[in-house]
Amino acid sequence: MVSARRLRELALSFDGAYEVAHVDRAAFRTSRRIFATLAPDGASANLLFDLPAQQAVCDALPHAFEPVPGGWGRMGYTTVHLDRVSEAQLASALAEAYARALPRARAKAPRTAPRAAPKKVTTAPKKQAAAKPKRR
Repeated sequence: MVSARRLRELALSFDGAYEVAHVDRAAFRTSRRIFATLAPDGASANLLFDLPAQQAVCDALPHAFEPVPGGWGRMGYTTVHLDRVSEAQLASALAEAYARALPRARAKAPRTAPRAAPKKVTTAPKKQAAAKPKRR
């Protein structure tokens, strides 16, 4: 069993994580997105997983984890019942959710040289006008 206070401590222990109000819940987020929300009664929390991680945790610990009902659950949001999970299980789940919420790395390195002007592309050659006879 994990207390709401301990969940808060664990969530805030991640680098750059901070707490904000979110509707009626306490939310824990990175600069990119929320990775966990704590219910007002402190009995449960919702965590953000990708779908394979959600499936794995719900299959491994069905008494403690379940998808959030409806569309949120189909996007990976998962409820954890704090009275049914160990601290180690919760810490592992929070680490997975936190990793999913980290800012994404840039796909390309920043440009160091200006772009070259694009080449002019023609779709068909232009028709040439008929040659005029030369005057004498």
